[in-house]
Amino acid sequence: MIIDATNIILGRLASFAAKKALLGENVEIINCQNAVISGNKKTTLKAHKERLQRGSKTRGPFTYRRADMFVKRTIRGMLSYKKENGKKALKRIKCYIRVPNQFKDKKTEQLKGMDLSKLSVMKYVSVKEICKSIGGK
Repeated sequence: MIIDATNIILGRLASFAAKKALLGENVEIINCQNAVISGNKKTTLKAHKERLQRGSKTRGPFTYRRADMFVKRTIRGMLSYKKENGKKALKRIKCYIRVPNQFKDKKTEQLKGMDLSKLSVMKYVSVKEICKSIGGK
């Protein structure tokens, strides 16, 4: 299953991908930097910057600054990744920043009901903006 994450709410995408991976499907997510997080932009960016202040550089908690790893870490939060079935499910999930050459000609799934039109108030921030604000490229 190939999912295009453009304008999809990240939490809904993560729970959908986690369920599919637990059922045994391979899930490929493309355009991860275009996924969005609902909420006030200023507050959301501030919360992610504060998360970097906790812990130490060697012990964590670690925050990913690349968009694809940021999305995969969010999906990991939806899985019981310390158990055997959660580990296997997490290995079935692949995230990509852009569309790789191997998926150029293949059909992608657009998730209906999980995009920006579901929001009642149009306050959101993209994963790309969050990663840039915390030091990513």
